[in-house]
Amino acid sequence: MNRERPATFEEVVEKYGDFVYNVALRMTSDPVEAEDVTQEAFMDAFRAWDRFRGDAQVSTWLYRITVNRSLMRGRKERRERQYVQGSVEDREIVDWTQGPEQAAIGAELRSKLEEAMALLPEELRAAVVLRDVQGLSNEEAAEALEITVPALKARLHRGRVLLRKLLQDYTQASFRQAE
Repeated sequence: MNRERPATFEEVVEKYGDFVYNVALRMTSDPVEAEDVTQEAFMDAFRAWDRFRGDAQVSTWLYRITVNRSLMRGRKERRERQYVQGSVEDREIVDWTQGPEQAAIGAELRSKLEEAMALLPEELRAAVVLRDVQGLSNEEAAEALEITVPALKARLHRGRVLLRKLLQDYTQASFRQAE
C-alpha cells in the first residue's frame, strides 16, 4: 500500500517538526534534550529519505525514528549520568488568564504528571506518549514502535496502571483538599 509522499524533505520537516519535537519532549522530559533528539531524528530521516518507500505514513515513520533516537539518548545518558540543573529558559511560564488558583493547580498537576511519566520504563512511556499524548491510533503507535497491536495494548495498560499508582497519593490529597 503506497501512500502519498511529500515532494521534498523540507516539506516533511516543515509539516512534522512540531510533532517530532513533542514526541521527543514527552520521551525525554527536557526541552534541550528534545531539541537535540529532534535534530538527530531529522538527520536520521534525511539520510534514509531516499529509501522511504511510502509503505507507512510519513508521520509513523518519523515517530519510529524519534522514539528510537529518544531511547538511544536515554540509554547513553544513563551511562554517563551527569546531573545539570535547568536554566531559566527551561522554566514554564504560567498562564494567569485563567486565575491564579486554577493556573497553580494546572501547573502542579502537569508537573506531577510529567514526573510520573519520567518514572515509567521507556517502553511503557513510549506507548503512552504515542497513543495518549500524541493521539496516534493503536495501529500507528504499534507500527511506530515496531510491535504488534496486542503488545501495544498491553504496554498501554501497564503504563496507565503504573501512572495511576504513581499519581495516587497526589490525586487523593487533592481530592481531600477539595472537600
